[in-house]
Amino acid sequence: MFKKDISAAPKSKLKSSVQRSLRQSLLSTYPLLNPYIDEILPKKGSLEAMKLPDRCTLFVLDSQPLFFQQDTTTLLPHLRLVHRFPAAFPSIRIDRGAIRFVLSGATLMAPGLTSTGGRLPSGVAGEEVKEGLDEDERWTRELEKGEPVIVRAEGKTEACAVGFLVMGTKEVKDKGKGPVIEDAHYLGDGLWKLGTE
Repeated sequence: MFKKDISAAPKSKLKSSVQRSLRQSLLSTYPLLNPYIDEILPKKGSLEAMKLPDRCTLFVLDSQPLFFQQDTTTLLPHLRLVHRFPAAFPSIRIDRGAIRFVLSGATLMAPGLTSTGGRLPSGVAGEEVKEGLDEDERWTRELEKGEPVIVRAEGKTEACAVGFLVMGTKEVKDKGKGPVIEDAHYLGDGLWKLGTE
């Protein structure tokens, strides 16, 4: 999605009503952000929108990129926000062999998740188990097609990409092949390098 460098565009301040609706949208998509929402989007903060190529909008607070949206799809967190609050977003883990492909902007394929180093959700979330990472570094709830997800890498502490699933995690386990995430925002891409001052 952001393979090429992006030049900074003028920013426009958002009305407080738009900020409130974005805040609600963010909380409905990522309920685990609830304890941190006042730190991410303070009520008196001045949220700004920056138009990017391909009908994409980046939302910035005090020169810190927070999240972005293509057309009117679900809000995706910027990797800088994910690095601040890693446990607040659903995640999957790729094996060491897939890291270089993801960081070059390639489509994430199922074998990078189904091998021994990869981690797909365990699917055990329910009334007795709350949503989040378990001790085996697996997300506790199965993720559906079209859901936003963070991609972590085996042996690394920081997330390396964020995107939408094109196949549900249960289906990935069953099939074991095919694309899982296309058009991700990854470390070192144009959005990561973008200056927002």
